[in-house]
Amino acid sequence: MPKMQKKADLPQKTCMTCGRPFTWRRKWAGVWDAVKYCSQRCKNSRAKSPS
Repeated sequence: MPKMQKKADLPQKTCMTCGRPFTWRRKWAGVWDAVKYCSQRCKNSRAKSPS
């Protein structure tokens, strides 16, 4: 059984839309380098705003 990690020890990034920090999730294990947004809501709101 793998040893558990504390949430504080996991890698973090800052959301490009809201600016909040978010931590690594298991579902992002293969694509962590490509993750830019903390949630689908932030991803959708970023796409709608003119830049």
